[in-house]
Amino acid sequence: MPHRNYLAMIGMAVAAAVSLVVPLKASSADQFGPIPVQIPYELPPKTQDALVESVPQNTKPLSPEELQRAEALLPLLEGKQEFWAMGEFVHLGEPVVPVLVKGLTMPGPRARYNAIETISMLKAVSAVPALIITAKDPNEIPRVREHALRVAIRLDPAKTPEAIQVMSKDANSSIRKTAAFEGRYVREKSIIPILIEMVADDERFVALSAVQSLWILTRHETEFHDWETSTKQDRLEWTAEWTDWWTAQKDSFQIPEPRRSSPPRQG
Repeated sequence: MPHRNYLAMIGMAVAAAVSLVVPLKASSADQFGPIPVQIPYELPPKTQDALVESVPQNTKPLSPEELQRAEALLPLLEGKQEFWAMGEFVHLGEPVVPVLVKGLTMPGPRARYNAIETISMLKAVSAVPALIITAKDPNEIPRVREHALRVAIRLDPAKTPEAIQVMSKDANSSIRKTAAFEGRYVREKSIIPILIEMVADDERFVALSAVQSLWILTRHETEFHDWETSTKQDRLEWTAEWTDWWTAQKDSFQIPEPRRSSPPRQG
C-alpha cells in the first residue's frame, strides 16, 4: 500500500505539471505555436507632407571642366547609360542647354530624342528656338519632329505657330495630324487660320483633329457634320463655313479661358 500511494502521488504531480504546460482543451492556434499579436499601424505621411529631398540644379555658368564633361556625355544619350547621362545633364542645369542643342544634331535618332526629353526635364525655355528648327526640319524623322513640337509648346507656346504652320503642310500625314492636335494648346489667335485651313486636309483624321482643336480654342458651335464619312469636297465646304465665321469675328475675337474640369462627385 505505501508503494501504491507513492506511485499515485508521483502520478498526480506529473499530471499537475503537464496541466501547467499544455491545457487540456488546447485551441488550434496553441497547437501551431504562439498567437501573433497585431501591432498598431500608422499610415505613411501624405505626399504633400512628406519631405522630398532633391539636388538643386546648377545655375552658375559651367566651368571648362564641366563643359568638357557635358560634351563627353552627348554620345551617352543613346545606349545603356542614356538615363544616367540625362540625369547628369539635369544636374548641370540650364547652363548646359547649348550642349544639349548640339545633341539635336547627333547621328543617332534616339540621342536626338533624348536630348529633347532632357530639355523638357530642365524646362529650358532658352532651347525653344532650336526645338522649332528641329520640328520644321523635313529631313528629321517624324518621331523626333513631333516630340520637338510638343516640348516647345509646353515651354513657350507663343513661339510655336510658325512650326505648326510648316508642319501643317508636310507630306507626312502623321506630321500634319500632330500639328493639328497640338495646336489646341497654343492659345494664340494666329493659330486659328492655320487650323481652319487644315479642316480641308486630304486625310479625314487630320481634318477631324483640326476641327476638334478649333472647337476647344474657339467654342464656336458649328452645324453637325459627319466627319467620319466625309469627302474632300465636304471638308472644303466646311472649311468655307469656318472661314466666313473667322472673317466676321477675327478683329474682336479673344480666345476664351480654358474650361476647368468638374470636381468628382462625393458620395
